[in-house]
Amino acid sequence: MIYLDNSATTRIDDHVLEAMLPWLRDGYGNASSQYALGRAARVAIEDARNTIADVLGVHPAEVIFTSGGTESNNAILHSAVGPSQLAHAIVHGVTEHHAILHPAESLEAKGVERKVIPVTSTGAIDVAALAVANAPFTLVSVMTANNETGVVNDMRAIRDAVPDALLHSDAVQAFGKIAFRPGDLGLDFATISAHKIHGPKGIGAMFIRKGIDFKAHQTGGAQERNRRSGTEPVALIVGFAEAARRAWNDMDSRARHMRMLQGVAIREIQASIPNVRFNTTSETSLPHIVNVSFQDAAMLDGEAILQLLDLEGVAASNGSACVSGSMQPSHVLSAMGLSRAEASAAVRFSVSYHTTEQEVVHAVAILADIIRKLRV
Repeated sequence: MIYLDNSATTRIDDHVLEAMLPWLRDGYGNASSQYALGRAARVAIEDARNTIADVLGVHPAEVIFTSGGTESNNAILHSAVGPSQLAHAIVHGVTEHHAILHPAESLEAKGVERKVIPVTSTGAIDVAALAVANAPFTLVSVMTANNETGVVNDMRAIRDAVPDALLHSDAVQAFGKIAFRPGDLGLDFATISAHKIHGPKGIGAMFIRKGIDFKAHQTGGAQERNRRSGTEPVALIVGFAEAARRAWNDMDSRARHMRMLQGVAIREIQASIPNVRFNTTSETSLPHIVNVSFQDAAMLDGEAILQLLDLEGVAASNGSACVSGSMQPSHVLSAMGLSRAEASAAVRFSVSYHTTEQEVVHAVAILADIIRKLRV
């Protein structure tokens, strides 16, 4: 198999698994327990928290562990307008992940004011349109980088455009791929996850700026400084920290390799597939994503493209894994102005530092052959 869906999830690295194993076998104590087994688990969690805080450049008390990006996004939105009473309105980009779109829509149905900000033709947030969001008691949520196209938003410019609002960023796709420091960007909240950076599934974190009176959306215990109830999964947290540490330490070398592969993919696609549109602009994107659509998409079957790739041993996607199977047009590409047909038949290749140049070249050749046959 040629695995080119690393935006959906990544293979857990061996060194991450090795770091987790002791806490799965022998260190199984509940970190809230007072005896030695529990105290050891607590120390492991706090060491991991310190590691991730160092990577983010924040205070350890600002890192709150959750089950992943979806829970973190939901918790921040629901708590901000609910238990914490921090905001009366939510403003978000039109191309946000569904883990933002769906809770925002749910809150709107309950009477919370909601505004949706458009994007430019490149998929970047329209910063000028954010002027409507600059108000106290408003929560603005804009992803640092898009999971479908890889476009990176200028979060510092966004912060400057809404100085009076609370600012949250879903950084799940960006974290570990590019330098991401919430304090430097002026963020109040941020969301990160482990399984996009070769860590385990089921663990993520919220950054909550010190001084914010954030009350738990999920209650039932006093864990995570009363901000997220539930017994902490020690092994997952340890694995998250190890993955984050290595992603940070190796970020430059990984990015160079993935950017090279991105260039190879673009070059090979340009040479072998006519009438193609690149929805990823490499100069302003994450280094590991290439998203393409086809100008004659009305005569192509988007589902068939992915199925035929799979039959040839290539794992790829048409966008967010969270809506795969439905084969609905990509809301991201639609917001960028693409037709329904193009938004339905796009292909996203996303590489990792494990991916080889030969794999990318072979995958593009397979894609070119599939497109050629479908166009007959």
